[in-house]
Amino acid sequence: MPNSPQKYTPPINLTGRLKWVERIARLFDEQFKVPGTNFRFGLDPIINLFPVVGDAAGIMVSAALILTMAQKGVSRKVLILMVLNVFVDGLIGAIPIIGQIFDFYFKANSRNIKLLKEHYDEGKHQGSGTGILIFVSILLLLGAVLFVYLSYKLVAFLISLF
Repeated sequence: MPNSPQKYTPPINLTGRLKWVERIARLFDEQFKVPGTNFRFGLDPIINLFPVVGDAAGIMVSAALILTMAQKGVSRKVLILMVLNVFVDGLIGAIPIIGQIFDFYFKANSRNIKLLKEHYDEGKHQGSGTGILIFVSILLLLGAVLFVYLSYKLVAFLISLF
C-alpha cells in the first residue's frame, strides 16, 4: 500500500525529570552553533580538552541521565543501547586528538534522547536486549583474543631482534 496515508503522531514532549534530561543533553551536545553552518556542539568536547577530568565529568553526566531514564521505566534494550553509546563515546573520546575530534561528532547524550523519544513515541526498542548483549560479548571476546594474539606476535618479534 504505497499510497496509504500515514497516521500522524505528534513528537513527544518530555516533561518533568525527562525534560531536565533533554536540557542537559542539549547543553552537553548541541548548545552552540558554528555561525553560517548547521554544525552544533556542546560542552562535552570542550571539557574533554582536560585529560581524564573532562572524560570523567562527561561520563558521570551521561550516567546520571541514563539512571534518570531507567527510573522512568524504559525497556532494558533502550538502556543497553544508551550504555553502549556512552561506552563508545568514552572509549574513543579518551584517545588524544582523535577523541577530541570524535567528541564534536558523536553526541552520545543526544543519541540517547533520540532513543528515548523513539521508545515512547514510536514504540521502538522494546524487549530485553539479550541479543545485543550476546553480540557485544562476542565482539569483546574476539577483541580480547586479537589483543592477546597481537601482543604475543609483538613480544616474539622483539625477542627475535636480540
